[in-house]
Amino acid sequence: MRGLWQDLTDLVLPAECGGCGTPRTVLCPECRAALSGAVPGRVRPEVEPPGLPVVHAAAPYVDEVRALLLAHKERGALGLSAPLGEALARAVRAGLRAAAGRYGAMPGGDTAVLLVPVPSARAAVRARGHDPARRIALAAAGELRRTGTPARVLAALRQRRAVSDQSGLGAGQRLDNLAGALAVASGAERLLRGGPVILVDDLMTTGASLTEAARAIRGAMARTEVLTTPVVYEGASREGRGERTVGATDRVAGRTGAGPEGRGADGTGTVICAAVVAAAPGSFEINRN
Repeated sequence: MRGLWQDLTDLVLPAECGGCGTPRTVLCPECRAALSGAVPGRVRPEVEPPGLPVVHAAAPYVDEVRALLLAHKERGALGLSAPLGEALARAVRAGLRAAAGRYGAMPGGDTAVLLVPVPSARAAVRARGHDPARRIALAAAGELRRTGTPARVLAALRQRRAVSDQSGLGAGQRLDNLAGALAVASGAERLLRGGPVILVDDLMTTGASLTEAARAIRGAMARTEVLTTPVVYEGASREGRGERTVGATDRVAGRTGAGPEGRGADGTGTVICAAVVAAAPGSFEINRN
């Protein structure tokens, strides 16, 4: 209800820019330029955790971009979902181009890119009134579809146990805190074979969340056999267009292959990479072969 109320008040009350506070605008031209003017690139944390997928980010996490993400996440500035989703879509496209260069194929035709948001803790979602990563992912999927890339959101990941607050923890502590915390919902393993899987989040710092999400996805997919006929979905959409959620109403009738990038290096038959809106400035500068 809090998210719905915020949506309604955003329509009738004067807004201010989430980046700089300029009145009567959700996003001023200067802050929009800071968000959209950067060139998306591959990012790596200073200490790269084993199992972290290839990650691309749209912009450095500084100044206006930092303020925008915090306004959306912590202050419920839901009007920022669309521009943040556009930025995430740019990072997704950069990741797809890199995957095409590595594996020799791009998604096309009826094959959709699957955006899998890293879930927030349930307590955080209740406190904020919305799930920031999922909301931005839905906006990004819409932007990708509008520009010719089939895409949808698959809410495949669930928290299987409570975790401690990550603030104040170092890179190793965050990995330990999150180890085994995520699981793939029952039945989602089959749905994940529909195309390239892009783990998405608003921000990457140490890479611990994306590493744990990738571990859960890889483990679940490795336990399933490759299916051969299409999936029929009977689940309802949630929180917007283009999202599939996993539950008892999902019925599998089979699938045709593992998508055009089915020569994934993980041996699961699907390429898994990641995209975020922002990452620490130094993570753009680390260039390892």
